[in-house]
Amino acid sequence: MTRAVMIQGTGSNVGKSLLVAGLCRAARRRGIDVAPFKSQNMSNNAAVTVDGGEIGRAQAVQARAAGLAPHTDMNPVLLKPETDTGAQIIVQGRMLGRAEAMDYGTLKPRLMAAVLDSFGRLKARHELVIVEGAGSPAEVNLRHRDIANMGFAEAAEVPVILAGDIDRGGVIAQIVGTQAVLPPEDAARISGFLVNRFRGDLRLFDDGYAKIAEVTGWPGFGVLPWFADAWKLPAEDAFDLDAPKRAGGLHIVCLALSRIANFDDLDPLKQEPGVRLTMLGPGRAIPGDADLVILPGTKSTRGDLAFLRAQGWDVDLYAHLRRGGRILGICGGYQMLGHVVRDPDGIEGAAGETPGLGLLDVATVMAPDKRLTEVAAVHAGTGHSFTGYEIHIGRTEGADCARPFAQVAGRAEGAVSADGRVQGSYLHGMFRDDAFRAAWLAGFGVEAAGTAYDAEVEAALDGLAAHMEAHLDVAGLLAAAR
Repeated sequence: MTRAVMIQGTGSNVGKSLLVAGLCRAARRRGIDVAPFKSQNMSNNAAVTVDGGEIGRAQAVQARAAGLAPHTDMNPVLLKPETDTGAQIIVQGRMLGRAEAMDYGTLKPRLMAAVLDSFGRLKARHELVIVEGAGSPAEVNLRHRDIANMGFAEAAEVPVILAGDIDRGGVIAQIVGTQAVLPPEDAARISGFLVNRFRGDLRLFDDGYAKIAEVTGWPGFGVLPWFADAWKLPAEDAFDLDAPKRAGGLHIVCLALSRIANFDDLDPLKQEPGVRLTMLGPGRAIPGDADLVILPGTKSTRGDLAFLRAQGWDVDLYAHLRRGGRILGICGGYQMLGHVVRDPDGIEGAAGETPGLGLLDVATVMAPDKRLTEVAAVHAGTGHSFTGYEIHIGRTEGADCARPFAQVAGRAEGAVSADGRVQGSYLHGMFRDDAFRAAWLAGFGVEAAGTAYDAEVEAALDGLAAHMEAHLDVAGLLAAAR
């Protein structure tokens, strides 16, 4: 009989995604047929699945840890924020529509049916399912319509392990306080706790660890020290791109747009010793020593055009070009580089149009059909082939498309300015290809380190599993599954 166990957290960003990835790899190394699952994720960092849909990037990494291709059943509900209060809703890999936060609760019964349907299929195909919660079960005000934490655990009869984050401080209160606010029947679903992200001498927390066990009555599964190679794994949050601090080298600046999406495009670049990557947050000017500015993907192209202008980045970009710099726009960033972005049907929000930056002679029209596909491409500039994926709405056309960024299945893709210094493409994931990345960097006078990106990710996942085996009771965690 298939078993399952769920990792819930005392809050958001306590390391649940990494814990599930590590457990998936540890289980796989023990010869267990394991799969990851997260009923509801909120992220604009998505991955294309083998069945032609999309799921959160964290679940794609967890699938890789389990030795599986990403599948929509691993993340049946994906919320992709478009505004502060509204999001696009993806159900089992397909766009259901948009909803405002106040209206989303009314969809929960319908969504729970899809969640349990996907979970049931995963259980039928695998020996063990490791489930990731969302946010925290301590948000008891949301319990009555919950599909992501205790609501799911109750409906699917899955035991829970509660993870706290000591790095943010107050971990005793995090765990004890969560138990204090939970209804007794939910607290009873928790089979134990663990403490994540410890820095320093583990013995210093012995008394604190014992106090948590004493007050809660829950058994502990260990204290996990900070995993130093976490930055080598694709991140769920743009500001988790904690690249090593380097001096010199090719300075690439990525604009951290308010609805930034699929920013793991940058992961292979941050591992190159000859590259200095800066994620530029709001309120900061584009540095004068930037060699390349990347406008990344976004879930709201018109909204992020307004955000970009509010930071003064449009003025900075024009100055950057006057200094001889280069610009690369990917997906939504590509759309921004044109003359205008039109959304006559209100696909991404209110219907209308927004002037673009005018740096490419193209224009974009949003359309309701979303392109979700993996592609094989040949880069026009270097002649090197690479694989990537498209995940976007909108069609972009114009004179600069006569100078394509790449060729995909015999069609021109993307656009390049007459002087070659402004380029745009819809293709994500291109820098994962080691040969193409090396050839592309050579165009900037940078010699690639010869790093095999996929091998580095695999090594980091193996290292994570070994790290967890050394410090946590992994056998006990897996045995807690029911």
